[in-house]
Amino acid sequence: MSKIKIFGLGGLNEIGKNMYIVEVDKDIFVFDAGLKFADDKMLGVDYIIPNYDYLKENVKRIKGVFITHGHDQQLGALSDILADIPDLKIYGCAFTIDILKKQLFNEGIKQANLIEIMPHKKINFGVNSVFPVSLTHSVPDTVGYVLYTPDGAIFYTGNFVFDPTMMGNYKTDIGKLAYVGKQGVLCLMSESLYADKSGFTSPNHRASSILKETLSKHTGRILFNVFETQIYRLQELFNEIRLTDRRVVIMGKRLEEIVMESIDKKYIDFDKSRISNIHHINDDNIIVIVSDEREKPFSNLTRIVKGYDKFIKINENDTVVFISPVYDGMEIRATKLFNGIAKIGASLVILSNKKYLGHHASAEDLMLMLDLIKPKYYFPVIGEYRHQVENANNAKRLGIKPENILLKLNGQVATFVDGNLLETGESIKVDDILIDGKTVGDIGELVLKDREALCDNGIVIVSASLDRATKKVLAGPEILTRGFIYVKDNVDLIKEAEKIALEVINENITPNHVEFNKIKNGVRDKLGKYLYQETECKPMILIVLQEV
Repeated sequence: MSKIKIFGLGGLNEIGKNMYIVEVDKDIFVFDAGLKFADDKMLGVDYIIPNYDYLKENVKRIKGVFITHGHDQQLGALSDILADIPDLKIYGCAFTIDILKKQLFNEGIKQANLIEIMPHKKINFGVNSVFPVSLTHSVPDTVGYVLYTPDGAIFYTGNFVFDPTMMGNYKTDIGKLAYVGKQGVLCLMSESLYADKSGFTSPNHRASSILKETLSKHTGRILFNVFETQIYRLQELFNEIRLTDRRVVIMGKRLEEIVMESIDKKYIDFDKSRISNIHHINDDNIIVIVSDEREKPFSNLTRIVKGYDKFIKINENDTVVFISPVYDGMEIRATKLFNGIAKIGASLVILSNKKYLGHHASAEDLMLMLDLIKPKYYFPVIGEYRHQVENANNAKRLGIKPENILLKLNGQVATFVDGNLLETGESIKVDDILIDGKTVGDIGELVLKDREALCDNGIVIVSASLDRATKKVLAGPEILTRGFIYVKDNVDLIKEAEKIALEVINENITPNHVEFNKIKNGVRDKLGKYLYQETECKPMILIVLQEV
């Protein structure tokens, strides 16, 4: 019999940053390793990933990282993690591995243990094994993972919907799910994002009708904004384009590579000869497909709307269509973009999040999965805490005992001994790693506070030169400001500030010694009080002293 621990390093009480750990005795299995988009309050932050110190501390016990599908919320952290822990084995199906290879190549990571797997083929790890099951999502080759242990199976779904019309690489294998349920499932870890939405997600995740209407109603150039790995949504768009005489231009090398390769590998069905190069982007009757960069939603379209793109300018005859959802936390950024398009005079089509859903499980989907799997314990994952609570309520409707439903936050450990839940109160240290540029963990809370201060109040620099021999002030102090006040309109204030700084400097120098720390602290204190009294602002004050 085994001791099993289940917990999240990310993905609980938040959207994105999914990373879940299942520890069976000494073996560690990691499911997904995603990022979270930074909101507008995180100044300069590109994206957020889970703190993975637990992986570094236990790297020799990790059997593998198992990725459910090719979205950044599931695999976006891997380029940062693999740069630090290159020996990790990464498992995923064909499309997922293709997306990951492109991401790692773009980040300059050449060596990685990427292992392509097939659905419904068991991977053995001694007494434990992992069994991938085909599920339906907006990208092909999506799977959930069944971890078989001596005490029963643990099934992690990732994202899914039930839709019998999605065939081929999108098809859910209902028979395999029922088979897994009959094997005896100890714990089901199921997504929660749409747990508060009644009914099935299908057919509300289909956008063909609005795409068809848009193509027939608007005769000019149309720009479609989409996440680059929303392959099924792209297929819906191409299906409607095929019924017209329009040609297509794909903006962005990465998106073009993904689309072309998806057509070659039969993930997308479309005639490549109808895809034109970037030089046709200003032709009449053209369709332009624009994607977001993985860490910055709406970044490419924002650049176009602001007029910074060298290939295209939006005009009043264009139509802009958003066929990707606006994620929680992105509403302010999206609204600013919508307003910018409206000011230009272009037509704007936005798919309502209430009417057109993403490929996530609503209440009936979740209850159907529960009915098929029949778990002893239920662990709602993927979503904010309110979503997890609604997911738990759905489980209660099917008769699962409240004490067998695990509502956890990141780091809180669910422990099973011999197949029974044991309340230990154990927790694992968790945190966010804020990625700014190319360096992992190069900023933190203090840096963000500094950026907020600079954004709100600006900066004041006090510089002065001292004689190295006599310690007398040779030049300055001079006051420089950025983002604080307009100097030409506040000459008297600047002169008084220079006077205060000079008094503090003179108070803390002698012919033999300069109290640099006292000068810096004194200038910040006295000058800060004066500036706040005069302006009610608290700029960041930097003091630069040099001896010459």
